[in-house]
Amino acid sequence: MEQLRGFVSHIIYRNEENAYTVFELNLEGDLLTCTGTAPSISEGESCEVTGEFRDHPVYGQQLRLFSYHPCAPESREAMYRYLSSGAIKGIGESLAARIIRTFGEDTLRILDEEPERLSEVKGISDRMAREIAAQTREKQEVRSAMMFLQQYGITNQKALRIWQTYGMEMYTVFRENPYRLAEDVDGIGFAMADELAQRMGIRADSEFRIRSAVQYVLSSILQEGSTFLPQEELTGRTAAMLGLEEDLIRVQIDNLAIERKIILRSRDGVREIYLASAFYEERNIALRLRELLETGGHYRAGSAVRGRIREIENQTGIELDELQKKAVELGVCEPVVIISGGPGTGKTTAINTIIRYFESEGKEVLLAAPTGRAARRMTEATGCEAMTIHRLLGVRVIENSTGRAYTAFEKDESSPLEADAVIVDEVSMADIYLFHALLKGIMPGTSLILVGDVNQLPSVGPGQVLRDLIESKAVPTVMLRKIFRQAAESDIVMNAHRILEGEELVMDNHSRDFFFLERNDVPPIYKHMVQLIRENLPGYVHCSEGEIQVLTPMKKGALGAQKLNEVLQSVLNPPEEGKPELQRQDVIFRVGDKVMQTRNNYQIEWEIRGRYGIPLEKGTGIFNGDFGVIREIDERERVVTVCFDENRIVSYPFSELEDLDLAYAITVHKSQGSEYPAVILPILSGPPALMNRNLLYTAVTRARSCVVLLGSSAAVRNMAKEENRYKRNTGLEQRIRELGNTGEGTEPAFSAQMPGL
Repeated sequence: MEQLRGFVSHIIYRNEENAYTVFELNLEGDLLTCTGTAPSISEGESCEVTGEFRDHPVYGQQLRLFSYHPCAPESREAMYRYLSSGAIKGIGESLAARIIRTFGEDTLRILDEEPERLSEVKGISDRMAREIAAQTREKQEVRSAMMFLQQYGITNQKALRIWQTYGMEMYTVFRENPYRLAEDVDGIGFAMADELAQRMGIRADSEFRIRSAVQYVLSSILQEGSTFLPQEELTGRTAAMLGLEEDLIRVQIDNLAIERKIILRSRDGVREIYLASAFYEERNIALRLRELLETGGHYRAGSAVRGRIREIENQTGIELDELQKKAVELGVCEPVVIISGGPGTGKTTAINTIIRYFESEGKEVLLAAPTGRAARRMTEATGCEAMTIHRLLGVRVIENSTGRAYTAFEKDESSPLEADAVIVDEVSMADIYLFHALLKGIMPGTSLILVGDVNQLPSVGPGQVLRDLIESKAVPTVMLRKIFRQAAESDIVMNAHRILEGEELVMDNHSRDFFFLERNDVPPIYKHMVQLIRENLPGYVHCSEGEIQVLTPMKKGALGAQKLNEVLQSVLNPPEEGKPELQRQDVIFRVGDKVMQTRNNYQIEWEIRGRYGIPLEKGTGIFNGDFGVIREIDERERVVTVCFDENRIVSYPFSELEDLDLAYAITVHKSQGSEYPAVILPILSGPPALMNRNLLYTAVTRARSCVVLLGSSAAVRNMAKEENRYKRNTGLEQRIRELGNTGEGTEPAFSAQMPGL
């Protein structure tokens, strides 16, 4: 970290909304470009900056700011430089000189404490003196606020958000209820607000503290996948976190409910408590779903539709089973339909038949999936272009006045998708936010076909949309069960279905695609994992080493993704003299490493280059789950170059590598929607919440040609038996039932449950 002192010679760029600034700092004649949040910065002012040097590929060396502090001018020359720079509107070079001649060394104090005295200077009227006073007061207020907040360890960027949110009311907030920061200011969580409150002397049993903690706990369960907590669990968690009696928590839960900041619902005698935002997200899904279901489909079910399906069977030479035919018939006749089933049950065949049906009638069909890899798999399976739901809806990144970036979609109720049918695959991966956005982009009258395997792991975000939709019995649903002959020849498929049924897995190694190696210690697992990747599997499944994927239930531990990546990297891509590498926190990135993008980034630029490095195609967007290989680490330019799937080249500045991770091994959750030629799954033990049937099923079904389990047969069997660990508290099913009920105890009015469920 560098600490430098100089004066601002030139402001190159400034965003007035979030104070992001690019400026030149004069260091005794040498100019240094600085970038970062610098509230109330002015040309000519002296300052002290702290930051980290980085090399921009275009603009050269820059200092990335961590903090910026204006300093009092230390000489008449510095004072003149500041006043004549235009920092204060109305004061130019000649007037700046007269002010300094008039007040001398006392100029700075006069500006700060008695700016009205500026009228003593020839050329400055009383009105002008008042205007200058207002400007200096405003600047002083911002600077004082920044200094006040920095003493509590708050960064400039967060300090600016606080100032922009409250202004001078900020001091009252800090004095009376610092917990408001957690509610009102992005990036200020409960922990930071609680620490500030303790410094300000707020009582441990303050109602503000309890209310903020309740909302914090409800926010944190969204990260766990749930949308509500039973009241007793919420009360217990909050009381334990704060070290207070539960009765105090219950009082504030009731107060928050009165203010509608949280929503209470009762079911089977249990009070369920939601953050208001989560409750209304589920309720709005139910409302939109009802609206779509109440519109008619494109065709009336009957002999004409069934006859057209037979024609398509004859044209393609494919014979559908009865459930597949029902799925196709519902898909073309119902406004919304769900098609679910495990591997080998013919979901893709049903989808392709629906596409052919619509296209033969001149209808436009759009295909989508939650992730880029899932969309590419859909494209390969159907021969039609599929895209991510985000791209389908026209995602945009918007920055608000506090600098917070959030996503919005171009397609919604006011500008819906122009299509006759939308088919979405891997719906189990969609959380409540993405699914609600999708429904808002569907015009009533457009057919919506939702496809997915309800037994896969639920979404990373909150909710279990596919399961709740099916269990609501509101959407026509077909569960494909028959395993077709070709799929039945695969032990991957057959063992996947055994896992679902809780049956004993066949692990006798008489299979062509499902193998188990009993290894009860970690070192042998490491050894044989490397041997499989380097020697056994590439030739067996006809792929490269990099296409073989190690999956693991957890991130940490001896067989967690972090440790496995460290072990596999050391063997598959060891350090060599002349091979560049870079350490970021606990991760070493090396040229040749297999890496993965861990967050959707819609703004990052990529290009596809020709034979001689000339860009042939450019675009934006790299998405969570995209795999790549590090091609170059340039210390001089401070850039890491990664080649992703489809030869998309992306350059990451050293300071922006937080979204990249090694990918020799990844968690099963991160593998959702993907398929690999071969999968290696090491299993000895792990957190009980992860060692369950759904996770094992998801891991096994990621393999296209071969899966190898390494570890304890007892651990594998226990995982296959454990079905209740991965439970989420969600209310979408209930919201749908509430909107569909005509009276107590009745079935949903818009229920259309179909055979096969």
